[in-house]
Amino acid sequence: MPDLEGPVGVQDLVLLEPLDEESLLKNLQLRYENKEIYTYIGNVVVSVNPYQQLPIYGPEFIAKYQDYTFYELNPHIYALANVAYQSLKNRDQDQCILITGESGAGKTEASKLVMSYVAAVCGKGEQVNSVKEQLLQSNPVLEGEHCGLYPLHFPGKYMDIEFDFRGSPLGGVITNYLLEKSRVVKQLKGERNFHIFYQLLTGADAQLLKALKLEKDASGYTYLNGEVSRVDGIDDASNFRAMQSAMTVIGFSDDEIQQVLEVTALVLKLGNVELMDEFQANGIPASGIRDEKTVREIGEMMGLNSEELERALCSRTMETAKEKVVTVLNVTQAQYARDALAKNVYSRLFNWIVNRINESIKVCTGEKRKVMGVLDIYGFEILEDNSFEQFVINYCNEKLQQVFIELTLKEEQEEYKKEGAAVIMWMSGYTDHVLLAQNQRGILAMLDEECLRPGVVSDSTFLAKLNNLFSKHSHYESKVTQNAKHQYDHTMGLSCFRISHYAGKVTYNVASFIDKNNDLLFRDLSQTMWKARHPLLRSLFPEGNPKEASLKRPPTAGTQFKNSVSVLMKNLYSKNPNYIRCIKPNDNKQRGQFSSELVAIQVRYLGLLENVRVRRAGYAFRQVYKPFLERYRLLSRNTWPHWNGGDREGVEKVLESLNVSSEELAYGKTKIFIKSPKTLFHLEEQRRLRLHQLATLIQKIYRGWRCCTYYQQMRKSQILISAWFRGNKQLKHYRKIKSSTLIIQAFVRGWKARKNYRKYFRSGAALTMTNFIYKSMVQKFLLNLKNNLPSSKVLDNAWPASPYRYFNTANQELKELFHQWKCKKFRDQLSPRQVQMLRDKLCASELFKGKKASYPQSVPVPFHGDYIGLQGNSKLQKLKGREEGPVLVAETVKKVNRGNGKMSSRIFLLTKGHVILTDAKKSQAQTVIGLENIAGVSVTSLQDGLFTLHLSEMSSVDSKGDILMVSDHVVELLTKMYQAVLDATQRQLSVTVTEKFSVRFKDGSMAVKVIQGPEGKGNHKLICKKKGSHSMEVTVR
Repeated sequence: MPDLEGPVGVQDLVLLEPLDEESLLKNLQLRYENKEIYTYIGNVVVSVNPYQQLPIYGPEFIAKYQDYTFYELNPHIYALANVAYQSLKNRDQDQCILITGESGAGKTEASKLVMSYVAAVCGKGEQVNSVKEQLLQSNPVLEGEHCGLYPLHFPGKYMDIEFDFRGSPLGGVITNYLLEKSRVVKQLKGERNFHIFYQLLTGADAQLLKALKLEKDASGYTYLNGEVSRVDGIDDASNFRAMQSAMTVIGFSDDEIQQVLEVTALVLKLGNVELMDEFQANGIPASGIRDEKTVREIGEMMGLNSEELERALCSRTMETAKEKVVTVLNVTQAQYARDALAKNVYSRLFNWIVNRINESIKVCTGEKRKVMGVLDIYGFEILEDNSFEQFVINYCNEKLQQVFIELTLKEEQEEYKKEGAAVIMWMSGYTDHVLLAQNQRGILAMLDEECLRPGVVSDSTFLAKLNNLFSKHSHYESKVTQNAKHQYDHTMGLSCFRISHYAGKVTYNVASFIDKNNDLLFRDLSQTMWKARHPLLRSLFPEGNPKEASLKRPPTAGTQFKNSVSVLMKNLYSKNPNYIRCIKPNDNKQRGQFSSELVAIQVRYLGLLENVRVRRAGYAFRQVYKPFLERYRLLSRNTWPHWNGGDREGVEKVLESLNVSSEELAYGKTKIFIKSPKTLFHLEEQRRLRLHQLATLIQKIYRGWRCCTYYQQMRKSQILISAWFRGNKQLKHYRKIKSSTLIIQAFVRGWKARKNYRKYFRSGAALTMTNFIYKSMVQKFLLNLKNNLPSSKVLDNAWPASPYRYFNTANQELKELFHQWKCKKFRDQLSPRQVQMLRDKLCASELFKGKKASYPQSVPVPFHGDYIGLQGNSKLQKLKGREEGPVLVAETVKKVNRGNGKMSSRIFLLTKGHVILTDAKKSQAQTVIGLENIAGVSVTSLQDGLFTLHLSEMSSVDSKGDILMVSDHVVELLTKMYQAVLDATQRQLSVTVTEKFSVRFKDGSMAVKVIQGPEGKGNHKLICKKKGSHSMEVTVR
């Protein structure tokens, strides 16, 4: 039973009160707005297309629904798929899942969810996974919304998935119903032709299009509606690639895929065969080809004789048992022959693909098999202009509704009989339209009869026959029958008739009924196609073989469809049915929009109210005794809190205590049956109130227990705190007494010592002797130090040791004073240039000591500053400017190109205010950077000269960003730059030592990574390699 506590609306429409169309629509809308798209009608799933991805699918939910029964969780397709699969696996019952709804309602997605669930829960293994993949990939080749040959308007597809005794898939068989061939040559305004044509033109590369003799522009093909060649939300190119991939997975060879595309191109080319009027010598109208180029291209591509193809399109051979007569075709007849050929080629190609898929997924073993059928079929259809296709679709839905009603009645009666409950008989209210299905006197039979009879045959004569035959039928009306009854209906056309279906009245226009039912293809065209050297095209027309020629008329489209539906009905009756009803909430395919008018029409078409009434005609609710007792036993004092009796007796006790009328109940062998939803809702309301009472009781007991526990904890804590406080107080008192005692004892012992000292020694004698001894020791220490002073060399750190520990502090201070004196004496001997060099070395030590591997080699080398002979180059002298003062550093560096990692030589000049970069061959400054615009410097810890100047973001310098350079004197250069920035801007330049840093430029940034090469330390050659558009790797060799 679904959880009725806090659900959104009613999860099972069988329990809906009141039961009418308005309340049903409100319930569906409420659940849809809360993203609850699935609702039950008993074991039927109603699905409303959300037009968005919801977080209710995937392995987690599959595992969840696999572990629970149908009603234990929220309504979901997974629940229905699980019931079907478990019944097939454990009970050995063949299953069938019927998915119905109109275009855009989500039928294809529902079938994919069912198949993905079954594929996820069935067996594993390499062979099993291969079969599952082929079954799942058959959809992309045939489905309509995504890719492939499956049309926008394809009424039905039925797939039988076959399993072994373990429940692992072995293979399957696909059956299709009523391909709308007329769409190949003509589409309504705003509609597309079959997707494959647009996908081929958009997704094929230039080489493939050239081989197929096609152009990308869809407007250049007569059979395509150029206004809708592109549709928002559909990517024809990616869908084309997905279709090719799916065909490969299923088992199509590359040659087969190429041949399928060539035959598809043939259909497009046929539409561009333009016919013109011609006349024979005797004046009889004939026809001819206006431009033979298209016919010639078709002949070259398919291996056809272009003259024979032209003759087959413009003439017809009438063959009897005794003679052959060749007649020419006028333009109208020739156009009909051309279009008939295009429709037949496409239809036969589609059937060949279905058969080819069946060959790949068919079961090859002879073991006993279990079958699960998935029927994805178009729902009941009422358009503004209903033709032959809508007639046969609605005929099929009439039959499916009949199956549903009969099987549902049978299932209900069997359950009542099995449980031993009172069997209730009722009528479903369904009327089987014999005027549709009757073999000899039905509308389809009359259509076949009209197509086969000699004489003048037209849609008007067919309508006249229907008026004559069904004029008094209660479910048939036309303009003639209305006039006979003196009724006026402006919506009824002269060429129309109306049938009252179970979902409502539908008006059909008989225009093209005869042509669509005949679906004739002249024998000349069949024979011409059979003569083609193209293997696939030749195989599509076996009747063109003269050895197998037959004068027998092929069956009509209506007869073929009626026979297919009969086989389908027989198949459905042999399986246990499961139903999914799909609903489209709006025509705009927008999420969150719910059109009540549109949904109401679909509710009537799908017969949802009829479904609910059938389920509620007996008992609306039934459940096994044990879960029912577990849910409601708290309502009776006899069963709560403990019940040791049987489940049925417990249920009886509960219902007796609630005074439920016996007319509302029926006790089966294993289940309890409840007639009215009101009774169930009454039980739920009583359970809600009882839960509230029990919750209050639990809260009261819990609060009392919590307060008692809190009091006990507080009492224990108070006792513990008191004990610790008293102990700490006594400890402090003891320590205070002990301290006082020790002080008194110290004073007493001191007093006694002083008393004895004054008694035995002269006052002041000891102090005088002590001072004399100390002075003598100090004098001796200083004189000895004077005679043993170390050398005056600055780097000599030798110093005599102290003779006594008492002089250690004084001896250390004297050592420091002596060292400072030596340093001052050394500095006084230095020139100003030497002083500045030492300051530079000190600054370099602070910046790079212990950080840069090349620093130790730079210590003994003096800083020269000028490495390019600046004093002798007047051109370079002009670059620094007159106010800049002396050039601090002048050397040749290598600038690293951020685009390709190559290096180019540059002259680097550092003045007190600027950094100047210029080409070694030019005399003009290429880049001038003020020291205030330098934000920092990055340098590596390796023995290389790579460094980066990071410029500030607010820099006014017309540069492309940070500069990456290589210098042979990087320690000297960065030390001088650090001092220059400090002098010019009174700020310390940030020098970062790292192997990973970022170089910023105008359009973005680039990450630079420096690594030590495999050769270790050598000549320290740098190799720069670009890694992608935003990364560079520098290797130090």
